[in-house]
Amino acid sequence: MNVVAIMTVQKQREKYTGCLLGGAVGDALGWPVEFARMSEIVRNYGPKGIRDPAPGAGELFEITDDTQMTLFTGEGLLRAWAGSRHHNNEPNFAAATRRSYLCWLETQGESPSKLLLAGGATGWLLGVEGLHRRRAPGNTCISALREGVLSKEGIADNDSKGCGGIMRAAPAGLLAAGIRSGDTPGAIRLAFEIGCATAALTHGHPSGYYPAGVLAAVIATIVTGGTITDGIDYSLGFLADRCGSQETTDAIRKALDLRHDPRITPSPEIVETLGGGWVGEEALAIGLYSALVAGDDFAGGVRLAVNHSGDSDSTGSITGNIMGALLGEEVIPAAWLNRLELHDIVRQVGEDLFDAFQGTAAWLKRYPPL
Repeated sequence: MNVVAIMTVQKQREKYTGCLLGGAVGDALGWPVEFARMSEIVRNYGPKGIRDPAPGAGELFEITDDTQMTLFTGEGLLRAWAGSRHHNNEPNFAAATRRSYLCWLETQGESPSKLLLAGGATGWLLGVEGLHRRRAPGNTCISALREGVLSKEGIADNDSKGCGGIMRAAPAGLLAAGIRSGDTPGAIRLAFEIGCATAALTHGHPSGYYPAGVLAAVIATIVTGGTITDGIDYSLGFLADRCGSQETTDAIRKALDLRHDPRITPSPEIVETLGGGWVGEEALAIGLYSALVAGDDFAGGVRLAVNHSGDSDSTGSITGNIMGALLGEEVIPAAWLNRLELHDIVRQVGEDLFDAFQGTAAWLKRYPPL
């Protein structure tokens, strides 16, 4: 491999690590103000709101359940692909990811069904001590995984459209882009389907799982050389005529309208017209809008995404995923990365999603085939 090819591969790898690390720092930036009104944020952090992550235990910038579940999503998808390559069969991404989510549930002090966890080794993330920290996990994710009731279509038995489905969807876009290399439309469609399917494991409302599909499709579009707008266009095509997709479509179009209005200057007040981000379609709209108006200013994008009266860590995470995938790891402020909790684990999963599969004993131990 010549020098140019090596540099190209490294640049692409840094889009994968940038996606997950970007989401993690956006998560850490928004975590201290997640439940605060904008007036409180201004009072506590100044007129421009929170500008840098606030240190927690050990002076680290703490991640939340958003990043935790993103990592377990990556693990589940990689286990499904490892099984497919190792056993030469079709991957069941939803089933493998569900098992990884049950491992995440155990890290939160819950007791998942022994029956569901039986029949195979667990992945490596369950053994990462730093992931056994409870950071205000979503009630829907906890209850849906604890109860374990799915329809025959694999959709959780609830009507929740909370943002707990979309905030963990980025790995679906990364893996799909890698395993469908050379087939960009196919990769983007696969990303959308995996994103929807894995979100539906916990969120039964269409506005809980379609936004996850859109985020995954946007990520896949970006890392295959397209733009955010290209990913949105693909997604709107996927959503057309799907039952229950109107809320997601309307939220996307509202974000686009705001972005294209020359009279509007991005601000917390404008972000709040898109909602609080507590539900899937609102979190998607805020994430897309913040990333679109930020251009190549990573810090500016995630700051815009978290300074509002809503689910700041999730909207920061989504924006960070998009911008990190678009711009690469190098745009993330080093001062944020250096103190990011579990940054080495986040980077490792990003690198593994880029590699997708290695037939080594070490790989199969880390991602045991189902």
